[in-house]
Amino acid sequence: MVKKKLPVGIDIFNEIRRKGFYYIDKTKLICDLLNNWGKVNLFTRPRRFGKTLNMSMLESFFEIGSDKTLFEGLAISRETQLCEEYQGRYPVVFLPLKGVEGLSFEDAIDMLRMLVAIECNRLAFLLKSEAVAETDKKMFCALMRRESSETELKSALVTLMRMLHSHYGRQVILLIDEYDVPLDKANSNGYYDKMVSFLRGFFGEAFKTNPDLYFAVVTGCLRISKESIFTGINNLKIDTIMDKRYDEYFGFTDEEVQNMLEDYGLSYAYQDMKDWYDGYHFGDADVYCPWDVVNHCDKLLEDPQAKPKPYWNNTSSNQLVQDFIGLANVTTQREIEELVAGGGIRKKIVETLTYGELTESIDNLWSVLFLTGYLTAERSAPQAQEGLTRLVIPNREVREIFIEKIQKWFREKFVKDEKPMQAFCQAFLDGSAETIQKSLNVILGKMISILDAKARDEQKENFYHGLLLGLLRSEPDWLILSNAESGEGFSDILIEPEDPDVGLVIEVKYASSILALERACQEAMAQIKDRRYDEKLRNDGRENIGAYGIAFCRKRCRVIFEKL
Repeated sequence: MVKKKLPVGIDIFNEIRRKGFYYIDKTKLICDLLNNWGKVNLFTRPRRFGKTLNMSMLESFFEIGSDKTLFEGLAISRETQLCEEYQGRYPVVFLPLKGVEGLSFEDAIDMLRMLVAIECNRLAFLLKSEAVAETDKKMFCALMRRESSETELKSALVTLMRMLHSHYGRQVILLIDEYDVPLDKANSNGYYDKMVSFLRGFFGEAFKTNPDLYFAVVTGCLRISKESIFTGINNLKIDTIMDKRYDEYFGFTDEEVQNMLEDYGLSYAYQDMKDWYDGYHFGDADVYCPWDVVNHCDKLLEDPQAKPKPYWNNTSSNQLVQDFIGLANVTTQREIEELVAGGGIRKKIVETLTYGELTESIDNLWSVLFLTGYLTAERSAPQAQEGLTRLVIPNREVREIFIEKIQKWFREKFVKDEKPMQAFCQAFLDGSAETIQKSLNVILGKMISILDAKARDEQKENFYHGLLLGLLRSEPDWLILSNAESGEGFSDILIEPEDPDVGLVIEVKYASSILALERACQEAMAQIKDRRYDEKLRNDGRENIGAYGIAFCRKRCRVIFEKL
């Protein structure tokens, strides 16, 4: 049997179905949406969890003139009465706001004009309708040509819905995808208040007591405060990752992932898939990130031995984690240590915030990290007591994000302080093991430990190796080589300072206990000598060679020095 293509980066439902891509059936969402009626339905989920694909699926099901064969064999097709009443029976306006961004408010509004114009072009047949008022057609032409004023643009949704209602004689289904992206970008670029004011009118006119609206579905990452942009909208029905009703429709369940792996002959990769991409707890369901699963399956089909990668991590800047770490105090550092080591912490989750409040306090950022998928509720924990939720890092991929950002932040924090770093680097030239040891112990004492006690010693050693490299690279005039071939092996760190006669060799070790630090240093020094790690430096004409054995254990280190 020919395997279906994997829909890597494809979130258009009719394209997936028409071109024979693999599709995990989420069409029961339609049934639940209609049975649990809400005039305006807001779904908040982390990025890359299938929001856009579900919205595209809703458009394909409800829109007049849509291809009903797209749903053959899917769960919703068995709901014959519901399909007869709703499928292909309603006009639809679908507006994805993912692209509404810019360095200025004016740039962002121009992007919105373009997206509205694209939707108008799709509905261009309305210009020929005798049932549509001429004044609306005039407004429509301005929107389609991207010539609308800001006031006219603010009324765009209402105008399109009124025209469709007039043409078909049926109320309209409105789909707004990624509604909060314009606010996120506005907050980053300094025009947040202007965007809030605009969207309050843009959404308000469409949602509040609108006779042309049948129902609306809105998606986003965060549930923005009602007082911010949903003022006066009393018909808003909200479903977040803490709610149970639609918990399996955004993300892949364990059964769905196992079936997918079996379909492609990849069942051997199940445990890796689970360790890296599972662990999100939405409502009563445990789900995987769909973006990761599809991308890794595709990579495995190319290379059956491919190792998991942080695919989700690579779809954004992860600025939230960096902001969070930047605000961390000593207490927060210990809490992050507990999370990265596989433990959990109890926090009060605030589901409704404005973007202006996100970084006002660490408490708010805990909530944002939870709502955006960087943390999740622990399934095995008892129900939240006194309004507290036990939070954990969901999987290995997100743990890697924390580690990466923690390392980067600490490198920046210490390296930018020039005088201490100059003294630190000079100590290596001077052979002052005591000064180096003292400086490293101060740095280790302040930093967040990111080492799981269950990790292999090699992984722990690699972390300290990376930390030391980052600190030494604050000296711009040194040539620093990591894992360079020299003598009879690969030296951890070789340094060629400005002085052409001087060279430094550093070997890093991890010790299992504080008492074992001295022995680990001696082993490092013996390895440098036995494997002649200084050979590459001598071949470059450097005869004044200093060797360092540096051993680490948790937040302590020991340093020894010898002239070779």
